[in-house]
Amino acid sequence: MTTTNRPLPTRSGRRHVTLGDAAREFGRHPTPWMIGATLVVAAGVRIMLGDWTWADVAVPVVMLAAFPFFEWAVHVCILHWRPRQIGALRVDPLLARKHREHHVDPRDVALIFIPWQALLWVLPVAVAVAVLAFPRPGPGLTFLTNLAVLGLCYEWCHYLVHSDYKPKTAAYRAIWRNHRQHHFKNEHYWFTVTSAGTADRVLGTYPDAGAVATSPTAKNLHGQPS
Repeated sequence: MTTTNRPLPTRSGRRHVTLGDAAREFGRHPTPWMIGATLVVAAGVRIMLGDWTWADVAVPVVMLAAFPFFEWAVHVCILHWRPRQIGALRVDPLLARKHREHHVDPRDVALIFIPWQALLWVLPVAVAVAVLAFPRPGPGLTFLTNLAVLGLCYEWCHYLVHSDYKPKTAAYRAIWRNHRQHHFKNEHYWFTVTSAGTADRVLGTYPDAGAVATSPTAKNLHGQPS
């Protein structure tokens, strides 16, 4: 008789998943490791450098406040980019293509994560910003460290919402409901992933779900092939 450590399906067809189960699956994918390696290196160098100032407090606070709006802008402007034909050139970036595939099948685990190919240029750009946009190395490394923390939080939260893990707290339940409404109710609203009712409220994309029609293109963005 064989045994398995994989969670068993429930009557609804979804599996009973614990946080430990989710964490083990999360660790099987390359993107969290790439961001995690960036975090370890940036934090290690920052600690060795020392020279702490008030900027090391201000930078994380500003980044945390701005992150829902950054997340919203990336989701709207990049992930939901509508393919365009400019002469003989079709402008359809990898991130937009993969995100359309993600909407087609929100339960495909590989499509939940930021494509690792995109991180091959995103992470060097983040390092360049840390080096060039700050007058001293210390605040730049603080920026890079916190950016990696926010990136890991985004990947974990996004993965967890799409997994079979059931919400246990009111805060997580709100985030879970917010993102699932974006996928299964109407793709034109609820663009934040790691929070609910933050940037969406400010930017007018947090309607009463009961007053919003179910979109026929929630699983087929722009009516375009994935």
